[in-house]
Amino acid sequence: FRSSSAFRRPGRAHSSSFAHRSELRQAKRIVVKLGSAVVTRGDECGLALGRLASIVEQVAMLQNQGREMMIVTSGAVAFGKQRLRHEILLSQSVRQALHSGHSQLNDMSLPVLEARACAAAGQSGLMALYEAMFTQYSTCTAQVLVTNLDFHDDQKRQNLNSTLRELLHMNIVPIINTNDAVVPPPEPNSDLQGVNVISIKDNDSLAARLAVEMKADLLIALSDVEGLYNSPPGTDDAKLIDIFYPGDQQSITYGTKSRVGIGGMEAKVKAALWALHGGTSVVIANGTNPKVTGHVITDIVEGKKVGTFFSEFKPAGPSVEEQTEMARRSGRALASLHPDQRSEIICHLADLLTERKEEILAANKMDMDLAVSAAMLKRLSLSPAKLNSLAVGLRQIAMAAQDSVGRVLRRTRVAHNLELEQITVPIGLLLVIFEARPDCLPQVSTLAIASGNALLLKGGKEAANTNHVLHQLTQEALSMHGVKEAVQMVSTREEVEDLCRLDKMIDLIVPRGSSQLVQDIQRAAKGIPVLGHSEGICHVYVDSEASIDKVIKIVRDSKCDYPAACNAMETLLIHRDILRTPMFDQIIDMLRTERVKIHAGPRFASYLTFSPSEAKSMRTEYGELECCMEVVDSMQEAVEHIHKYGSSHTDVIITENEDTAEKFLQQLDSACVFWNASSRFADGYRFGLGAEVGISTARIHARGPVGLEGLLTTKWVLRGDGHTVADFSEHGTMKYLHENLPAGQPLNTN
Repeated sequence: FRSSSAFRRPGRAHSSSFAHRSELRQAKRIVVKLGSAVVTRGDECGLALGRLASIVEQVAMLQNQGREMMIVTSGAVAFGKQRLRHEILLSQSVRQALHSGHSQLNDMSLPVLEARACAAAGQSGLMALYEAMFTQYSTCTAQVLVTNLDFHDDQKRQNLNSTLRELLHMNIVPIINTNDAVVPPPEPNSDLQGVNVISIKDNDSLAARLAVEMKADLLIALSDVEGLYNSPPGTDDAKLIDIFYPGDQQSITYGTKSRVGIGGMEAKVKAALWALHGGTSVVIANGTNPKVTGHVITDIVEGKKVGTFFSEFKPAGPSVEEQTEMARRSGRALASLHPDQRSEIICHLADLLTERKEEILAANKMDMDLAVSAAMLKRLSLSPAKLNSLAVGLRQIAMAAQDSVGRVLRRTRVAHNLELEQITVPIGLLLVIFEARPDCLPQVSTLAIASGNALLLKGGKEAANTNHVLHQLTQEALSMHGVKEAVQMVSTREEVEDLCRLDKMIDLIVPRGSSQLVQDIQRAAKGIPVLGHSEGICHVYVDSEASIDKVIKIVRDSKCDYPAACNAMETLLIHRDILRTPMFDQIIDMLRTERVKIHAGPRFASYLTFSPSEAKSMRTEYGELECCMEVVDSMQEAVEHIHKYGSSHTDVIITENEDTAEKFLQQLDSACVFWNASSRFADGYRFGLGAEVGISTARIHARGPVGLEGLLTTKWVLRGDGHTVADFSEHGTMKYLHENLPAGQPLNTN
């Protein structure tokens, strides 16, 4: 063998598999096993060329990245069956035409084709196909046919190793298959028994043996199922297993084999565990799903949550899937509590924030000692005053929680003894992803508790110590009414994209952080609604009738109070009449005094002989002491500018003209629109919400700062006497209503 240090990351012994999916990015030598169901068409006669082409593309891409790729492939029998059927049919048709005429062609039947003959006829064509496909990516391939004896005979095994090693050294992709034309039957008593014995009875066992022999970092086994399930796929309650540990075999119920091939999931698991024991990480995944086939291999190598990952390193705590299930189950119990009980939990958490402040601040100091920038320190920092303020906000939410869940929004008498109600209910399970702001944790947890929602939290590693303590205190408060598990903190190394795949369990994702974080989550969460704003491009428009004192105060607060906030001003729009006036000079002087760097919009730059640097884009969220300045001719032009370049977050007009202000407020469709007020007022606390789970620029559900009300939805409850039936005929229902309702009673009563 080649020295292991040439293939594996430094400091990792070849006998040790990867502990976590994220480490798969470091895999150097990879074996890709293509099962019969992946390679063959649905009619089991011929190859699935589209799937095969996408797999070849991925393997070639990884090979060109400097990895060493090997393919263990099925398909020779299917390819040969197609060729032989064609030849036999052609031969029979000629004979029938010569001897019996065309009338008997329909009576022809094909003989049963022997697998060894099909393999012999198909192997050369299969390899020619691989060669042609890989040539498109300037990648060379080589065919290697093996049998069981090639592994059990020492000399043959050494020859095989030497051959594969030399091919990899020359940057060639070996394509390996069992020599099905001459393969002997498997040894009956050596089917994956022990460490040193493995019977090559199918391509699963071949791939496992090959991976261990060649000291591969990763074995990817592609089949026609998503991975390993705890019971046969398609059965009730069958769940895909994300990570499988060697001690979990007893929890699996295996189903039947796939439509083709001689293996099955049980054989795949045995082979995978054998490879894992030999130091090779294994992932079993679906290679036939058209939605993922084109990136399944690269996704696995990138560490994404695809298929079932086999690991010898079982973490002490529950998996994120188990945490999600616990949160949902406990969340239903939380929603059924009396409002007074939810308020008690919140008040108890508020008390804990002040009573245990020394513990919280000690953990916070550990995080701050590791901070790498002043901006990070500001976001991380907690203080006794800040904890006291948090506690006050939590108690405000506790009061609001009294009449949140179960509140009747509408009551309709549909018919006699038939009453319909629309009532508020929790959304379900929330996933809140936040960065380095630990004060976010108790705020969001409290809003979830008040609204009866289960909560899954994913915090930034920068605040790991503080978050850990705050989460413990939250669960301690929840324990007083037996719903401790309703708020879960993801402490495993789960990627955000992996969490966004839990679309069957998570009902709403709320990102709290940078615009980049929000955009990443919105792209990843294709099946889950996301409540958030991708950008905070906020505008302040200074009208020609603005008061200079108000302008200076509002612009300074909007830009300079906290420039990194999403509600900070990014573009200052100036009415043309203000240019070259004392008001304009004072605005510029104030911004320079506050060390705000000004970027000129195209029109503003045209007015100046020596202008500031021209803005690269009018859609920039600076997040620092920088802003863009542009000139407009009117309030109407300001509105049009904001509609074109804004992000529908928060926009402000400063004017003394009430008519102008009202038109601005009516015409602009941002989530928050202010008159003579700083954009920094777009905040849950300042709105009197007690706290906010985030700010939304979406046009459905909640908009602007989202507090308790934004975490509720509704359901309809109909109470009847069992005797009234629905009448959908023309005028039927309304006639019944008008005839049976007491005189003067409205249809809708609140």
